[in-house]
Amino acid sequence: MISNGKALAIEQSTIIGKVKLSGAKNSALKLQTASLLTDDDIYLSNFPNGLSDVIIHNEMLEALGKSVIANGDSLRIGGEIKSNELVWNGRSIRNTLLIWGAILARQGMSKVPLPGGCKIGERKYDIHQMVLEKLGAKVWVEGDSLCASSKGRLVGNDIHLPLRSTGATENAIISSCLAKGTTSIWNPHVRPEIIELIDVLKKMGANIHVRGNERIIVEGVDKLRGTTHVVMPDNMEALTYLVAAAITGGQIEIEGFPFEHLEVPMIFLQSSGLRAFRGSDSLIVKDSDCYPIEISTGPYPGINSDMQPILAVFAACARGMSRIVDLRFPDRFGYAEQLRKMGVSIEVDKNQLVINGGNQLVGTTVYADDLRAGAALLLAGLVAEGRTIINNAEQIERGYENFIDKLMGLGAKVNWYQD
Repeated sequence: MISNGKALAIEQSTIIGKVKLSGAKNSALKLQTASLLTDDDIYLSNFPNGLSDVIIHNEMLEALGKSVIANGDSLRIGGEIKSNELVWNGRSIRNTLLIWGAILARQGMSKVPLPGGCKIGERKYDIHQMVLEKLGAKVWVEGDSLCASSKGRLVGNDIHLPLRSTGATENAIISSCLAKGTTSIWNPHVRPEIIELIDVLKKMGANIHVRGNERIIVEGVDKLRGTTHVVMPDNMEALTYLVAAAITGGQIEIEGFPFEHLEVPMIFLQSSGLRAFRGSDSLIVKDSDCYPIEISTGPYPGINSDMQPILAVFAACARGMSRIVDLRFPDRFGYAEQLRKMGVSIEVDKNQLVINGGNQLVGTTVYADDLRAGAALLLAGLVAEGRTIINNAEQIERGYENFIDKLMGLGAKVNWYQD
């Protein structure tokens, strides 16, 4: 159930029990976009239909003429695209940039809402613009919309990404699948969600070869077909649960744990007091301590930027100094001020977060700037004395399916709150 803007109330709790991971949000949205490349049916299982971003994306697909049927953790998408323009007045999601490329690849023209209303040339989508232009498209802004057109099919080319951007890599793959000729995507960000996107596109008939972090080669085809696929478990959800168990002194078994996707974060956490035991398909966390950490975010298999707010709360519970460096998104430290309200000794020094951990956290009213900030504040509320109120907490539902219900099932004292 979506919260409709309610705040969250959290009290000190110990996390104990067993939980099953949902399908990965960062993969699910890309697979929804991939469905635009065919008129045939796409069947997805272990799909996180409860995420607010997924619900919005489904509504966007329907606005384009697709048929969408969500049932439990399965999703079927089929039908033709009936428009090359996404007419949308609701909340925007960044995935509209991938929709932009997918419609262009199918129709030779696409028009989508501007992501966040920023101007061309800014980091928000300048690399996506470059990708489509390299494939022969003309790109322009028209009012509050982002437009692109091509003379017939897109044409394969060499695309040199200036940095390992996940979104730009995805857009280059999606938009070049139906292009004429060969596209080489140099300096791609090869991470699990992108490998899953490639696997699904190959099931649909795409011709894609991965050459590690050097390049991805896409041989364009004339048409793609439908397929079925089971979505991989969400690694961010997994990391959030294990940190919750560690900081509260609890015990948790996480079913479907994506061991191969979290090797580097697990190395850092286990060297910092986390005690984890591997089952055949699950991870058990118990009897953990929290020691200071020193990490820097980076491309996969390293610690991605999404993880740093969660790990900052781990650091806040560790007695001593921790340092978190984010070279990619230093502006993402906005949540630090909210943690400071809860008693965390935390300072931002350019692209570095310095945390003197070990203080007893105190519940208060805080604000979730974004999805991962909201999850971090929720974790902090689990160890704070008194009650923590998180405003704008609906952000959390963008990336964690049934999160509050799952936490309550693990003993967390958390509920939707409204004055």
